[in-house]
Amino acid sequence: MCYQILTYQKKDHVVVINLLGHVNDQAKLVCLSDELAELSTKISWDEEIRVVILAGTKEESFLMVLDSMRPISESTGEPLRKFHSLAESIAKLDRPVIAAINGDAMGQGLELALACDIRIAADTFHFGLPHIKTGLIPWDGGTQRLSRLVRRGKALEIILTGEMIDAQEALRIGLVNRVAPKEEVMKVAMDMAKEMASKGPIALRYAKEAIYKGMDMTLEQGLRLEADLYLLIHTSKDRTEGIQAFRKKKTPKFEGR
Repeated sequence: MCYQILTYQKKDHVVVINLLGHVNDQAKLVCLSDELAELSTKISWDEEIRVVILAGTKEESFLMVLDSMRPISESTGEPLRKFHSLAESIAKLDRPVIAAINGDAMGQGLELALACDIRIAADTFHFGLPHIKTGLIPWDGGTQRLSRLVRRGKALEIILTGEMIDAQEALRIGLVNRVAPKEEVMKVAMDMAKEMASKGPIALRYAKEAIYKGMDMTLEQGLRLEADLYLLIHTSKDRTEGIQAFRKKKTPKFEGR
């Protein structure tokens, strides 16, 4: 597939997805949705990829304030009802995903960032879900992921007022994990990704699975899931490599098997 709205590069078990330009119309949104879906499938089948970084090439890359139902059917005169999710493809990835946000993140752009596991943002920009101001609500995971990430009261405030918050407030409430000067955001994200990629890829995937699935379970069920995944790791070659490397005081070479 020839990508138009994004590019990607893979190096040393890390793949960087770059969003190109500003998604400011329905055609670009549809194209980006399709491209993210196709690339996410490719990443899922590539066992060499251990960590994903989602980044923007411009300040407007995560600025997406669109009404996905705005196009009107020529035959019926009614709004088209097909939604084009950006967040779904990223949320389904079983590898850790880091968002490197170097501009304002608004609307569906913020919902896309919320679908990532970790968010690193430039310290001078802002975040918001302004849907309510146009009589809409967030629809690409915003109401669900934001309320799970920050306190329910704060999520309600952000969504029901539609107001923007700055990077420091986003850090304080846990919306982003780290802030950095704009020129250092990608370096911080890459350093974190490389550190993660040096760990056992099976352990990375299982830890992510245990956390996300456990949130929808009772504590007892979550503990059982955690124990099951822990025991599965003990059957892997990576676990043997980790033990041997620890005994020999050397860096383990994990293969994801």
